[in-house]
Amino acid sequence: MAAMEGLGFSFDTAPIAAGAAYSLRDCLGVTFVCTGNDTFTLTCSDTFGGSYATPGNTLTKKITNTSTNGTAAWVTATQAASNAVTISSGTVAFYVSADSLPDGKSYVKVSAGGSGLVTAVFHGLTTQ
Repeated sequence: MAAMEGLGFSFDTAPIAAGAAYSLRDCLGVTFVCTGNDTFTLTCSDTFGGSYATPGNTLTKKITNTSTNGTAAWVTATQAASNAVTISSGTVAFYVSADSLPDGKSYVKVSAGGSGLVTAVFHGLTTQ
C-alpha cells in the first residue's frame, strides 16, 4: 500500500493566520496554535466579508506548552467558558469544531490582541 501524505488529504494549514477569515464548510474543525504573550479572540460570521462577532462562550479547553520549539510536554487545561484564550508565554492550542458554531456561521477568525502569532490547522477535510 502506498503512503498518503497528510497535507491536503487529512489536514490543511495556514501558517500565518492571525486576523484572517477561514471557512469551516469543508472540514470538521480547526486547531489554532498560538504563541506570544497575548490574548487570542475567536469570532465568526456567516460570510467571508461579513461582520464577525463572538460565537458565544465556546472555548473551555486549551492545551498549553511552556516551549515554542516542541521540547516540552503539552498539558491539557480548562478555562472558564469564553471566546478568548490568554497566555503569558509559550504556546497555546485550542480546537474549534464546525458544529460548535452558531447556525448559519461557518467562517472563523482568531485575532491576536498584540503581536502574538497564530497558525491554523484544518482537520477532517471533506473536500480534497
